[in-house]
Parts: sequence; structure tokens; C-alpha cells
Amino acid sequence: MHLPLIPDIVIILGSSVLIILLFQKVKLPPIIGFLVTGVVVGPYGLSLIEARREVELLSEIGVIFLLFVIGIEFSLKRLATIKKAVLLGGVIQVGLTTLVTALASHFIGLSWPQAVFIGFLFSLSSTAIVLNLLQANGEITAPHGLLSVAILIFQDIIVVPMMLFVPILAGQSDNTLMTLALLLVKVVGLVLLIIVLANYVVPFIFRQVVQTRSRELFILTTIVICFATAWLTSSIGLSLALGAFFAGMIISESDYSHQATANILPFREIFISFFFVSIGMLLDIQFLLNNFLQVLLMTFAVIVTKSGVIGIAVIALRYPLRTVILTALSIFQIGEFAFILANTGMQYSLLPETIYQYFLATSIMSMALTPVLFKFAHQLTDLLVKVPGAKHLEPKTMAHNQGTSPSKELSDHLVIIGYGINGKNLARAADNTDIPHVIVELNAETVRKAKADGEHIYFGDATEETILTHLFVHKARVVVIAISDPRATKKIVSQIRTLSKTVYIIVRTRFVTEIEENLQVGADEVIPEEFETSVEIFSKVLLKYLIPIQQIQEFTDLIRSQNYDMFRNAGHLAARQKGVHLDIPDATFVSLPVIQSANKIVGKTLRKSNLRENFDINVIAIKREDKFISKIKPDEVISQGDILYVFGTNEAVSALSEHLCL
Repeated sequence: MHLPLIPDIVIILGSSVLIILLFQKVKLPPIIGFLVTGVVVGPYGLSLIEARREVELLSEIGVIFLLFVIGIEFSLKRLATIKKAVLLGGVIQVGLTTLVTALASHFIGLSWPQAVFIGFLFSLSSTAIVLNLLQANGEITAPHGLLSVAILIFQDIIVVPMMLFVPILAGQSDNTLMTLALLLVKVVGLVLLIIVLANYVVPFIFRQVVQTRSRELFILTTIVICFATAWLTSSIGLSLALGAFFAGMIISESDYSHQATANILPFREIFISFFFVSIGMLLDIQFLLNNFLQVLLMTFAVIVTKSGVIGIAVIALRYPLRTVILTALSIFQIGEFAFILANTGMQYSLLPETIYQYFLATSIMSMALTPVLFKFAHQLTDLLVKVPGAKHLEPKTMAHNQGTSPSKELSDHLVIIGYGINGKNLARAADNTDIPHVIVELNAETVRKAKADGEHIYFGDATEETILTHLFVHKARVVVIAISDPRATKKIVSQIRTLSKTVYIIVRTRFVTEIEENLQVGADEVIPEEFETSVEIFSKVLLKYLIPIQQIQEFTDLIRSQNYDMFRNAGHLAARQKGVHLDIPDATFVSLPVIQSANKIVGKTLRKSNLRENFDINVIAIKREDKFISKIKPDEVISQGDILYVFGTNEAVSALSEHLCL
């Protein structure tokens, strides 16, 4: 039996492997590789694909999986932590970009519905590319990383109402108000159904499925929920993509969301590749070559316009100019959801073919430029913040308002830079030990809340020398830098060293690779979270193996002194070089409950139970209800419900544990 789709799948996936492999060499995202694959194998390239309709169907399945995963990751709890950035930043960015683009589009002769629709397209950025770059560079938790994620979340959400609004924008309804009202009723009814399914039906189904311990059944159930919800929304006149998004939301708040995401991701990656390839297949290479200058100018206009609007949104959130520029240089491109929306617009004749080709070419070019600009974002930022007049865009900080700096001159104090989890814990510890301290934080909302709680915290960008001066860093004893931006951290260390050669600088980093760089610019001590967790875990392991606490401390100190070299080099045990030998005994100390009233030791004394003779076990203590018996005598009677604290070999402890259950 011959399946015409099989050769096309082999061509698409095989070409994707080769092209993405080449792109990885120059560190370009896979999405661009898929787009280029579509251009190469498509009708405007080598014309290698015959079953184009079937490929488009596969791409639609990819869209369903993509929105399903977005729905799973759409957590109301997660949004609550960055709600201001999501709502205010997202509304300003999407609203202003749509408005500016619509005005420009109408000016060149497009109708208002077409102009507004193009505004929708240009307002969306690439979640896939940006998150990939932020994660690869360790900047996902940096201020500009969090802001980028917040705005991207808003875009991912707003694309759903945009898709619903397309038929109305296209004038497919005689009575717009009635259509809107009917649409609202459908959405409200669907939301109510989703709430019922999410709280009662789906958890019950998953509980039954999980009890079978069948991975295949779990995957099948997840996919059925995804496609059934998508089919349901489609049957009432809404989009398949919206249904997939709601299906993800149904699962998002359940205990099974993480496993569902892990199971769906491989399917999503395969099918979404067909989506991006199908988009690339639509790009007319001849059109691009004939209109290359216009496409280049449009791409430049998109970058400048979106960057400017994003800058306005971040300034409105009262972030420093450095964060404003870095955020703008992260999410200036046109994103993958714009392609999904464009397909819908084509169906309703909102996007003329010529404009569509311009849109495709501009989108692909803006996505291709993203990794390049991202790579040089910090260098560009350093140049732009020095432009005359740029400082006027800075929000009011201590540098601009002397009244917000510490009321009296500080000395011999602790300076905490960053008020995240580590900063908060450090501040609490300083309060409890009466160590004078001052905190500087970049997030204005965090500063406001901390001030209300009575914390000595000030708003400012610690990369600025003026801010550090107002914190009296030059007179401090210790400075702790606990922020998530590795480049900003190094700059802060350098700035502090220009002010003081004696202050002790402790830096918290995420990765061990950042240790040497921070030490070189002036840090005294660098503590990487990446390996400190491993050190703590291994300390607990050694304690369980009954290694003396003093020897454990010596061992962990040695690991730290050698910059965690033991963890980085397989087979290399740094401790052996210093003569530290860990003689681990085959023994353990555990607690065992006596839960069976009929077993052979209940009601007997320790002497008559013969635990030492039969199991080579020593009973160290007994817990009986709320009483802890530490002085053990041979005539102590064992009762049901007792907890025995025993010491012995692993084999002996296991044997006794089985004996107590008989």
C-alpha cells in the first residue's frame, strides 16, 4: 500500500534535521530552521512536497498541541505573582502596537478592518524563541527576563480573543451587537462547562486512570481530553485552538498537569514542526528577492516601533532604563501565534495576498534577527544608556530624590542587593541578630510592600554608582549581591570595587561557571546555587552514613575551597588529594514502629524479646505516645504503638522491620 504522505514526511523531517543541525552550529533557534526548511522544500523553492493539504492538516494538529500546552502552563497562581506586569505591561504593549500599526496601515490605503487586523499580527512576539534564548543565557529570572515573560503571557492569552474577533472584524455578521452577545453567551457557557469539568469530571477520570498505573492509558486520556474539548468548541462555532487552550486550563490546576505536559511535549514538538514548515512553504522567494529593500525597511520599522512601545510599557512599570532597553531588545519580533492568526485572517479575506507575503517575509526576518540582537543586547544597552538625555527616562530613584536615601549616614553595615528569596531570608536573619543593614531592589512594587512591612529597603538600580554611594557602600563591612542577572552582577561588583577596596563582597550565582568571572572583577566569595544544593544533599547523605559532623564539615569546606571541582570533573575526588578518607560503616540508625498487636515482641521486655541476640540490634530509645524514653533498661516492656529507635547493620534493620510486621 502506497501512502503519498510518507515521502513528504521523510523529506520534511530529514531536511529539518540537516538545516537545524547547521543552524545549531551558528546558534540560531530551531524555529527559524523549520521556516527555512519550508522555504527550501516548498512550492517556491525546490517543490519537493506534493501532499500540501495533508501537511497543513498535520500543522493544525501542531497548533492544537501548542495551545494545549500553553493552557496547561497558564496558571492563575503563577500570574498572580507578576499580575501588574502582565496586565499593565501587556495591555500597553499590545494596545499601542495595534494602534500604531493600524494607523500606519490605513495611511497606506488599507481598510480599517484590515489595518486593525494587521495591528493584531504585529503586536504578537515569539514566545518560543524568546524563552529559549532567555533560558540558554540564564536570564529568565532577571528583571528583563521576567518582564518579557509577563508580556508574552499576556500576548498568548489575548490571541484567543483576537481569533474570536476576526469574523466580526471581517463583517461576517449582519448584526454586530447580536454576534458579540451570542459570542459572549457561548464563551460564558463554555467557561462554566470548563469549571465543572476541571473541578469534578476530569479529576475523577484521572484518578481512575492513575490507579491503573498505565502510562499508555494516561497519555491516551490526556490526548482525548485535548481533542474532545477542541472538537466541542469547534462544534459551537468557536475555534479548535480555543478549545485546546481551554483543555489545557482544565488540567492546569490538577495534580496531573506536570505529567500531562511531559507526555504531550514530544507530540507537540513533532506536529508543531509541520506548522512552521507549512508557514515557510508559503513564502514566495521570488517575491522576497524582488521586494527585498521594502521588506528590510518594514523589518526595521517593526523593530523600532515594537521596541519603542515595549519601552513605554516597561517605563510605565517604573523600571530603570537598562531593564527597559533589554526587555525591548528581547521581544521586538513578530511571533508564531501571528502565523496562526494570519491563517484565520486569510480565511476571512482580511489579509490580501501581497500584504500576506510582506508579513511572512518581515516576520521571518525579524525572528532571524532576534538571536543576533539578543547576543549583543547588553553591549547595545551600555551604549544607549549613555546617550544624552537618556537619563530623563529613568524612574525616580535615590539618585533623583535625596529624601528617599537612608536618613543617617551608615557605616560598618550590611548591604543587600536584591530582595528575592535569598535577600528576604538574609534580611530576616540580620533583623534577628541586630546587624544594621540596608536593601536595594529594582522592582518598585516589591519595594512598596517591603517598606509597608517596615523593611529598610530602597528602590534603585545597583549598577549605578550613584545608588551605591547613597547606600554608603564605601563604608559597609559586607555587600551581598543576590540578583538573577549575571551580567548586572558583574557590573555591580566592578562598581563597588571602584568605591571601596576593603568591603567584603559575597555574590550568589545560579551556575558554577560564573564563579571565576565574578572573582576576577573583585568578588571575595561566590556561592553558586547549582552546586550548593548538591553539597547540602550530600552532607545529609554522609550524616545518614554516620560520618562524624566535624569530618563532614571538613569535606564540604574542601569542596567549596576547590570551586566545586569534584562535581565538575567525573572520577576526580578532590578530597583524596588532601588526605581526607571517609570510612563509611555498614550501619544505620532508624526508627521502627510496633504496629501489630499479635507480633512476637508486644508485651515482652527487651530482655525476653531477644532483639540483640536474634537480630544483632541495639535499642537506643523508645517513643511511647508523647513520652520519649532514652534510658533503656532490660525490663522495659514493649507496647503496641511504640516507636523503637534502633542501631545496627542495614541487613539487621531490614530483618527486624519485617519481623515487626508479622
